[in-house]
Amino acid sequence: MQDFFNVQDIKDEYDIVILGAGPSGLTAGMYASRDKQDVLILEKQFPGGFVAITEWVENYPGFADGIMGADLSEKFFAHAKKYGSLIRSGNAIKIEEDGKYKLVYVENREKPIKCKAIIVGFGCEPKKLEVPGENKFYGRGVSFCATCDGSFYKDREVAVVGGGESAIEEGVYLTKFASKVHVIHRRDKLRASKLATERAENNEKMEFIYDSVVESVNGDTKVECLTVKNVKTGETSALKVDGLFVFIGQTANTELVKDLVETDEWGFIVADESTKTTMPGIYVAGDVRTKEYSQITTAVSDGTVAAKSCEKYINDNFS
Repeated sequence: MQDFFNVQDIKDEYDIVILGAGPSGLTAGMYASRDKQDVLILEKQFPGGFVAITEWVENYPGFADGIMGADLSEKFFAHAKKYGSLIRSGNAIKIEEDGKYKLVYVENREKPIKCKAIIVGFGCEPKKLEVPGENKFYGRGVSFCATCDGSFYKDREVAVVGGGESAIEEGVYLTKFASKVHVIHRRDKLRASKLATERAENNEKMEFIYDSVVESVNGDTKVECLTVKNVKTGETSALKVDGLFVFIGQTANTELVKDLVETDEWGFIVADESTKTTMPGIYVAGDVRTKEYSQITTAVSDGTVAAKSCEKYINDNFS
């Protein structure tokens, strides 16, 4: 990835511009460049997305013994680069139409980049608690994905923050591994469906702490306990756990395109299974797309479909 910040070789025109170098964007770049499309992938942070800062990945096919998230990201990057995708640092700040073409304006670049199609692969970000210790222990006891990290807590006690459907479903999932799952919810009852609530309440491994919030995440080199505050009494207490899973919602990174394509009530981009959005020539891949499950495998699938859909769009409209 040593050339990632060398932006001097970015041209003024490409067949496809991919916004985001996570698993979906890098997969789309690999497929599109392999199909002889001229591809630019722009990433405003770092290649790999959240996978790059995931300590260990155990559920990606082909790696039965697991693989470090950073190493998997490096493989995605290298594979896209091998077939000719140019992957560079860049923050897209505006998109305009220019006849059949699209113009992508990039921060600190005077001239826009012209392209035939765009794949949006920004992903989304889990909402954080914004409390002391949360960032310090991210990847070392603080997680936003039970499927990714649950197996690391076999026979240990963990806490889940949230009372919605995802929090309760993920909490139940964690009971496959953890000896105890403490569910911390700021209200006096869960917001999850009746079925999910009943399933959780009937699970002997789950304990519920209502009317409470996490004030801080504490420990030396790893999570050791949480400071929990009762919002009605103001009383604080220490909850000894080895891990904290936060499920209080997701924030879709769609600010750039929210006025160009249709989004749902939560800000995620509406697209069919071809990944086509409501604006011709703009496709979407990965967690920022409306879909049921967000995993590395589903992001990779979206990237594949988006690349092939772009190829068909370009052949139909620019031949």
